[in-house]
Amino acid sequence: MMEKKAILVLLVLTLSLISGQEPKKIETLKAPYRIHTLFSVECQNYFDWQTVGLMHSYRKAQQPGPITRLLSCTDEERKNYRGMELAPTFEVPSMSRHPKTGDWYPAINKPAGVVHWLKYSKEAQNVDWVVILDADMIIRGPIVPWEIGAEKGRPVSAYYGYLIGCDNVLAKLHTKHPELCDKVGGLLAMHIDDLRALAPLWLSKTEEVREDRAHWATNYTGDIYGTGWISEMYGYSFGAAEVGLRHKINDNLMIYPGYIPREGVEPILMHYGLPFNVGNWSFSKLEHHDDDIVYNCSRLFPEPPYPREITQMEPDRNKRRALFLNIECINTLNEGLLLQHAAFGCPKPKWSKYLSFLKSKTFAELSRPKPLTSQSRQMMEVEVHKEVDNAPEKPHPKIHTIFSTECSPYFDWQTVGLVHSFYKSGQPGNITRLLSCTEEDLKQYKGHDLAPTHYVPSMSRHPLTGDWYPAINKPAAVLHWMNHVKTDAEYIVILDADMIMRGPITPWEFNASRGHPVSTLYDYLIGCDNILAKLHTRHPEACDKVGGVIIMHVDDLRKFALQWLHKTVEVRLDRSHWSKNITGDVYEAGWISEMYGYSFGAAELNLRHVISDEILIYPGYVPAPGVNYRVFHYGLEYRVGNWSFDKANWRHVDLVNKCWAKFPSPPDPSSLDQSDNNSLQRDLLSIECATTLNEALRIHHERRKCPDPNSISTTNQDTTNETRTNDDASRTNAETRTNDDETRTDAETRTNDETRTDAETRTSAEARMAVETTTSRKFGKVDNDVRGLRHDDVPKNNSQQSSQPDTSNGTFSSMRFWIMALWAVSIFAFLGVMSVMLKGRKGLKKRGKGYKSKRRTSYSGFWDTNGQDNRHIRNAETA
Repeated sequence: MMEKKAILVLLVLTLSLISGQEPKKIETLKAPYRIHTLFSVECQNYFDWQTVGLMHSYRKAQQPGPITRLLSCTDEERKNYRGMELAPTFEVPSMSRHPKTGDWYPAINKPAGVVHWLKYSKEAQNVDWVVILDADMIIRGPIVPWEIGAEKGRPVSAYYGYLIGCDNVLAKLHTKHPELCDKVGGLLAMHIDDLRALAPLWLSKTEEVREDRAHWATNYTGDIYGTGWISEMYGYSFGAAEVGLRHKINDNLMIYPGYIPREGVEPILMHYGLPFNVGNWSFSKLEHHDDDIVYNCSRLFPEPPYPREITQMEPDRNKRRALFLNIECINTLNEGLLLQHAAFGCPKPKWSKYLSFLKSKTFAELSRPKPLTSQSRQMMEVEVHKEVDNAPEKPHPKIHTIFSTECSPYFDWQTVGLVHSFYKSGQPGNITRLLSCTEEDLKQYKGHDLAPTHYVPSMSRHPLTGDWYPAINKPAAVLHWMNHVKTDAEYIVILDADMIMRGPITPWEFNASRGHPVSTLYDYLIGCDNILAKLHTRHPEACDKVGGVIIMHVDDLRKFALQWLHKTVEVRLDRSHWSKNITGDVYEAGWISEMYGYSFGAAELNLRHVISDEILIYPGYVPAPGVNYRVFHYGLEYRVGNWSFDKANWRHVDLVNKCWAKFPSPPDPSSLDQSDNNSLQRDLLSIECATTLNEALRIHHERRKCPDPNSISTTNQDTTNETRTNDDASRTNAETRTNDDETRTDAETRTNDETRTDAETRTSAEARMAVETTTSRKFGKVDNDVRGLRHDDVPKNNSQQSSQPDTSNGTFSSMRFWIMALWAVSIFAFLGVMSVMLKGRKGLKKRGKGYKSKRRTSYSGFWDTNGQDNRHIRNAETA
């Protein structure tokens, strides 16, 4: 036993002498001391020279334990790969091209490689601690997990402050424990049991975030390119949060060359992921993406300045330390390349000053293994990564909401629903309906008081081409409103009429800014990815697949509105590219030209959208957990059990002007199946949408002073009420068009009585600010509009719980009654005349000219009855 202890002490002393460290520095190297270092690469020259640098630094820094390169290659890459001897290697299947989704994302190979190694490597069965690095790193000193503070359940990692998704909706969407999300990466040191629990989730969360394209924007992820490239980093943080791992975050152990180290801190790891320079010399790994420098004998990276030059160049001690780190990084890479070339049997390189320096004692001293310092071990407080803003709160910008409609009952009931929900939602600012009507339609229109309104000429029939395309009214109306109305709003929210608001839609919550409008994802707009975009915009790469809800700065909208209209006309005329494989339009009728007009117009001005999937949901879709959607878009048919709703079935039904008309009531929420939570939440939202529409109609009818539905009322009463309403609407319309600046007190007050105080009553100058189009900016609308052309006037609804709406007209019923009465009286009159004629036969010889005249009078009285009922009755009685 004593002999074993003596041998162990001798071994420790020997290691100390070799590493140049005091024995006390490795006293803690005790069981469990089985450490394994991993890094992930692919079969490319780019990773090969990084592998050479990392492996050389691994040996030079005397990192304990074995190291394994996780090599991901496709079958084709593997056939031609030259670098199998560069490092101890464990081959793993390549997932660069995802086997299920087809997504090209090589970064996923890192978690996929770790999962494969844990499952199939024998080495993974004999490990207690794992250190995971990236290939583009240089080790400067031993990374011993327990020495840097790692514990089971508490891994150590470096701070990645730009992972802002841990603080916003991204974390809420992708982990049940967003409060546990740590902004970490780069260096990972953890217990093998923690890695086994984490690895599968690391992979699945990477896939999840990668598929969430709606949240790739910089304001969600911190990725300046907005391409989802750092999905793997979020996959790690969200996976760790899911299994409850809280990291010890250290911002001192790792440094990027080019950064200045803190006083007293000696980093033990360099990560050369960013460009760096020393004077006029610079290095960027991206410039050597296809560099075969490993296999090109005697080739090295450009030599950096020498230490003596740096001393003369920079007087500041700390900045000088940063420059020394920069040259140490590149010199270590070049030293590794020299040794690798020698291992390949390359000829001995010619002598040079730089080669002499790399072999000198000066460089050996500069690059000797670095021990940990007390400052290097210091951990960050977890609270550091939480944003704290002590600045005084700025007032929010003003907002105005607009939507576009036409003069039809179809848009009227949608208007009633949207305006009701607008006030109920607490949306800041005012709302304006943009009403597109022909002069003839406007004369007969009854719904002037349904919303604060701005009247615009109809472009349903294009004035130049004659093309019938009502959807063009949306951009045309927005342009007209922008040119004719002065608004003090800084942001404009554009909605469709077939929407129900559930909460406020604000630019400050969804991060809209000048040049960066907010919208929702319409991923079926495949024309953004093909020839259609190349034909219709100079910047096809800037084409965003968006629509539905739009939040845009007013200055952007002023520049954009005309482009929106022009591009809509342009795409509409391009009939040769209406096919489904180009536009995504299943009807191939060019109906979504306006949507492409929007995307192409925005691309022309390089407006890049913040795409949010938290604003809008279609009833009938399963909601994402924890998301408070702000808008229902009921453009598609949806069902709850046997009950269903399809807006296209109600295209020709006048629900607004017929007292107490409403939609079939949806099922009671208490009757829903509670076993499947996803289905339950979906159905609850569907019921909420339909209930809100019916609630809006009920309040509208109450405002019209419709008679009590429980009392017995005649159709004449309904007709009288409708006549009064129409007269009032006509007078309101006449007054509005006579004086455009006159306050629409009556219409606005009735609307505002719902939820607002008298102080919020709007003037017509404010009220005429809104946008709506003949058709919503969505794919479902195409279906509804096309199908609507085939529907009868009577709605068809599959509900088994409510009767169909009564479409009969009171005036028509009254008229039918009088026609039947006239018909009955005419029969009696005819019988009476015949009776007189039969009696008259007895005095046939006495008849004269006077009698013939009398018979003609009676005959005339019978047939000449069109609109003369009373005269007919009198003639019959006389006869």
